[in-house]
Amino acid sequence: MPASRRPRTLERSPKGAQETFEKTLESAEDTYKGDEVRAHRVAYAALKHSYEKEGDHWGRKGGGRRGPSDERAKRVGPNPRGRSAGGVDVEGHTRAELMECAKRLDITGRSRMSKIELGRAIATRERSRSRPASSSGSRSASRTRKRA
Repeated sequence: MPASRRPRTLERSPKGAQETFEKTLESAEDTYKGDEVRAHRVAYAALKHSYEKEGDHWGRKGGGRRGPSDERAKRVGPNPRGRSAGGVDVEGHTRAELMECAKRLDITGRSRMSKIELGRAIATRERSRSRPASSSGSRSASRTRKRA
């Protein structure tokens, strides 16, 4: 698979995670000819079975755990129902472990959140932390200059 088609989070991940995604994607593209979205969904599902999102990369699930990471990953079929936790393994972690991670990331309101809500909040915070810094000229600054 060309590196340009590989998600950036996979470029920073272990070789095993990259191979799992690539091999599954190739197979799914052969199986679901013309349905690229479904092929990518299948590849991510396979990746999430053995790996979990850790900031800006995918890491192997600890303790030899394998299996679905959230409600949506448990479902099968073309239109799976359930809520996704954005790559965070909410099924393989206790609420206390997710709370500790949320505390490290300084997520407010965490004490009132369910496991799936904690997973989503963690995924959102980690995604925002891993984004590259924008250039010095932001949109709001350019709008302010135009008005003056």
